[in-house]
Amino acid sequence: MQLRRRTLRAARVSDESHRVTTFELFFDLVFVFAFTQVTGFMAHEHSFPGVLQGMIILGLLWWSWVAFSWLGNQTHVDEGVMRLGLSVVMVAMFIAALAIPEAFDDLEGGLSGPLVLALAYFVVRLMHLALYLYAAMADKPLQRQVLKLSGAMFSGCALILVGAVIGGTAQTWFWLAGLVVDIALTYLVSGGDWRLPSAAHWTERHGLVVILALGESIVAIGVGASREPVSVPILLGAVFGIALSVCLWWLHFDVTAIAAERLFAALRGQERIWAAVDAYSYLHLPLVAGIILSAFGVEDVLAHVYDTEDFGLLGSFALFGGAALFLLGSSAFWRRMSGSWKKLRLVGAAVLLLLIPVAAPLAPLAALALASVMTAVLVVAETRLDAEARVSIRE
Repeated sequence: MQLRRRTLRAARVSDESHRVTTFELFFDLVFVFAFTQVTGFMAHEHSFPGVLQGMIILGLLWWSWVAFSWLGNQTHVDEGVMRLGLSVVMVAMFIAALAIPEAFDDLEGGLSGPLVLALAYFVVRLMHLALYLYAAMADKPLQRQVLKLSGAMFSGCALILVGAVIGGTAQTWFWLAGLVVDIALTYLVSGGDWRLPSAAHWTERHGLVVILALGESIVAIGVGASREPVSVPILLGAVFGIALSVCLWWLHFDVTAIAAERLFAALRGQERIWAAVDAYSYLHLPLVAGIILSAFGVEDVLAHVYDTEDFGLLGSFALFGGAALFLLGSSAFWRRMSGSWKKLRLVGAAVLLLLIPVAAPLAPLAALALASVMTAVLVVAETRLDAEARVSIRE
């Protein structure tokens, strides 16, 4: 009997009707845990170098997530080989997240935390490359485009692995260099023959990751509050913390995300690809980073909620600087999509940055109240001034 040679079944290519799948939502849960670990890492280190290291780790997580957002738009990742491959990625990313507390300071005994994280990150990026090549098996121009990406990926991962082996102060700079090299080289080879068939999937996916980051800000409130008995200061801290998160949600999702989605859906070809690269892959990072940084600030407030003075420059920087970074990223995102700045948000960001030294000597709870009130004022001002446009966009 003559045996027939079995061929590898091609991945199913997406089209304009493609939407986010339940498997992608399941996949993102690993990143929720990872975001929580980043906030916990900064809270434990409680220093400006620790904040820098936390942001580097967040950058690695973001770059991993973004890579698979492109893949998930190209093909149905909840089927066949793709589902199996992403399951492997989930395991590797969870291992990386477990190692975050030891990312820059390895504990005695066990494996090297920095090396475990670096190797897990390399596995995630390597799996992305392999799965993308498989997804593009019937599209040779796309395969060549993916291979161009491999140079940036291997260069960045090499620096991160070297940094993990060297350790010490040099590790921070090697990891920062690896992240910057990967991001910069990737941008240089962007455009070209990338495919982005579904605008709805793309915008929904990025909206959901902002929601996940906001969810981490809620978790940070709970973590900080759970360390103390329930009391009036704890309840007030929770109210102000939730209010801050609601304001950040409002500023992005009430109008901006809806209008940007419609603008993005109208784009075609290279215009859509470059808008996806600039506005979403790159300019959504400051949105997420701002949320995570402010979440660390909120957790710091609730950990010292009974103090009557001296919140400290670090906590004030995280709380006000994180919200300012979010506003700057939001305004830049809208500038890229519409061609105009969100001027009130630029003013709001400037005010928040100026309040960093003002809030440092205040009581932690007073500093959180001030940050929440300032963002609420911005929400009210934008809602009133843009009332007519807001109604038109939402209806």
